[in-house]
Amino acid sequence: MATRVTSRREGIAHADEELLRSLGYKQEFRREFTGLETFGIAFSIIGLLPSIASVLFYSVPNGGPAAMVWGWAVASFFILLVGMSMAELASAAPTSGGLYFWTHSLSSPRWRNLLAWIVGYANTIGSIASIASIDWGCAVQVMAAATIGSADQSFSPTSAQTFGVYVAIVLSHAVICCLGTKALARLQTVYVVLNVLLCLAVIIALPAATPKEFMNSADFAFGNFSNFNGWTNGFAFILSFLAPLWTICSFDSSVHISEEAANAAVVVPWAIVYAIGIAGILGWAINVSLAFCMGTDLTDIIASDQPMAQIFFNSFGQKGTLAVWAVVVIVQYMMGSSMVLAASRQTFAFSRDGALPFSGWLYRMNGFTKTPVNTVWFVCGWSIILGMLSFAGTQAINAVFALSVVALYVAYSIPIAARFLGTNDFTPGPFNLGWWSRPVGFTAVVWMTFMGIVFLFPTSPQTDIADMNYTIVVLGGVLVLSLIWYYFPVYGGVHWFTGPIPTVEKEVHGSGSASPELGSESIEKGGEKNVLVSENV
Repeated sequence: MATRVTSRREGIAHADEELLRSLGYKQEFRREFTGLETFGIAFSIIGLLPSIASVLFYSVPNGGPAAMVWGWAVASFFILLVGMSMAELASAAPTSGGLYFWTHSLSSPRWRNLLAWIVGYANTIGSIASIASIDWGCAVQVMAAATIGSADQSFSPTSAQTFGVYVAIVLSHAVICCLGTKALARLQTVYVVLNVLLCLAVIIALPAATPKEFMNSADFAFGNFSNFNGWTNGFAFILSFLAPLWTICSFDSSVHISEEAANAAVVVPWAIVYAIGIAGILGWAINVSLAFCMGTDLTDIIASDQPMAQIFFNSFGQKGTLAVWAVVVIVQYMMGSSMVLAASRQTFAFSRDGALPFSGWLYRMNGFTKTPVNTVWFVCGWSIILGMLSFAGTQAINAVFALSVVALYVAYSIPIAARFLGTNDFTPGPFNLGWWSRPVGFTAVVWMTFMGIVFLFPTSPQTDIADMNYTIVVLGGVLVLSLIWYYFPVYGGVHWFTGPIPTVEKEVHGSGSASPELGSESIEKGGEKNVLVSENV
């Protein structure tokens, strides 16, 4: 029996390596992630309860209980469509580059280089913004615990104090993500178990512990719509979608560890679909529980530093809240760790193809851990810089949450659209929607385009410089700078960027059909570039 299991594992490993070679890349990572652990990285980044805690300030003022419950249900359905479309691409070409690799492979020859460049940078800034938003949420939760634990809840953290905690969290994640692949993979199982147990505990314990004065009727929980920000009710309801969209996001993380997952063509797509589906159901149950137990004084909840912490305090009291909140903070911390892991792999893949500044330094494997340590510190360093928006005001740092969604939706939508609009010979993998691929993909792209525009709006129609939405400033600035570099005379990417660079012998290409339309020009120039990169490793 042991021999048969070993033989099967070796067969899967060989198939994974051959598929990766057909896409143009050699096997550089150790494939230590099992199916559960591949699911775990996406599910742990979603986070659910701590994620919902981080973005309640979007849903409560923009519709109250009705927006929390029904906004989550509506958004979750469309997010699942996005995930299913991405899963099809991940099954056909499971590589760490993922989104920009698919974009280049599926787009028309005239536009493939530029579109791959844009998607790569949008994915990079989106991943870094996700680290920043998750870890900032964790820092706020730590400070909320300090406030709850202080005498008469009198402690009020300053921006500098919260930023200091944030920096410490980011740096500790950098240290963790420098570990070997096997250790990082095993951590995902722990994250999944803690995450699910925390969700179930709150869904059951919160209604049981909430005093009668804070318990709401079904009419209030499912039907009360409270609009505090000044937009029309319809638009406010749409703005409340940021809570589920930010929570159930970054599921491309499973894609970015494709080269570390066993049986990637099957495991990665199902990890995406299962993570979104389970998160949608459990998240809806959490929001229903909160809606029944939050009381009717929404103004007091909105005015608090941490809305969910205030709901817990009203239900569990000081000691009970601190006990539950400690677990919330731990799970949120785990989310950040998984996000750094995924972002570092995406950055490694993008630098492998020479598109990032200092790619020669970024595209290096640590000789001891066999992981890309340089890209770990790169994404964490930029996350700290992005966190400095906190000194520009509450709305400025809150824009990081919208930024992560909008940037990632730019990166998600282009390859999905390119599959159906570009000139390509797409060959589906084991995960395939069949006839439904086109309508699901079309709906997903329209949804992401619409929501990407919506999230550029400020919190209220009456705004000023301090309260504006800085998403367009940060994302627009990064994309504009990336385009300036692309078209820069003589040295710009337009003169040398040809998309994914093969890291295997040229004759290997064409041996598989999972990589559609990988141009011969890219192979020739990529082969020359690969010699330089390999010498730097």
